[in-house]
Amino acid sequence: MAVRKGAESSLKAFAEEVQRWGAMKRTGVSLRYMMEFGARPTEKNFLISAQFLHKELPIRIARRAFELESLPFGLSEKTAVLKVRDWYLDSFRDLRSFPEIKDTSDEVAFTEMIKMIKVRHNNVVPEMALGVQQLKKDLNPKVVPTDLEEIHEFLNRFYMSRIGIRMLIGQHVALHDPDPAPGCIGLINTRISPMLVAQAAIEDARRMCLREYGSAPEVNIYGDPTFTFPYVPSHLHLMVFELVKNSLRAVQERFMDSDKDVPPIRIIVADGIEDVTIKEPMLTFTCPGLEIHRNPCHNAVPDSIYAPS
Repeated sequence: MAVRKGAESSLKAFAEEVQRWGAMKRTGVSLRYMMEFGARPTEKNFLISAQFLHKELPIRIARRAFELESLPFGLSEKTAVLKVRDWYLDSFRDLRSFPEIKDTSDEVAFTEMIKMIKVRHNNVVPEMALGVQQLKKDLNPKVVPTDLEEIHEFLNRFYMSRIGIRMLIGQHVALHDPDPAPGCIGLINTRISPMLVAQAAIEDARRMCLREYGSAPEVNIYGDPTFTFPYVPSHLHLMVFELVKNSLRAVQERFMDSDKDVPPIRIIVADGIEDVTIKEPMLTFTCPGLEIHRNPCHNAVPDSIYAPS
């Protein structure tokens, strides 16, 4: 009896700690700051970065773990969602158990630990998708899509936060690379070509369309091939891929049973004084100020991955 009471007391204390940390204010970190800070990869800066993450990551992870336990329609009780919640709780526990970071030895150990946390969360997206599928299967047929708006809002916040967490960890880890690729500061390519990234994303999206429909509309891309700007290549690729994939699907389904020639999709890349815009006649995504991006594609990368959500 005493052992059980002790265990219950420990679980309650841990739950209260998660809730307390989840209520703390997060610190926004812009892409510009990450690039400028990472340009000086000294042991002192590694230590400052690790000390920041030691405090910041538990706040972000705790909020997601707490929110995963209070989702509507019983989504929190689905097996896949419970698995994701446990990953977040395990990561929070690891971070809070790690002692104060005082020197290089501590920083190296901390870096190895957050590497493992990043790997632990690799399958969060497919597991959450599985959880939503489980929910849809069990939902009352009387539930209409508008009733699920709260879940959609949660998923947007959740995926946005996940990208931010993985970017913070990935940038810190990548800065330790003794031989970075030319023009790269951690995960950030300071001379990324949106035209080249868009072309690769177009090829990936058209391959998917070909597998699904047996054919794919052509995609013509316009812009200055010599233009570059600082950004994270994988993030830009994902956004353009989603943009093009949605356009390909819309055009393919619109002209599937038509005798008319399938028109090509046009992608325009334009740079302004403060932003870069990648535009298709119906869909637009913008990277303003190197800090946030906006993407209207459903289930694509959300609005802001660096500022607090």
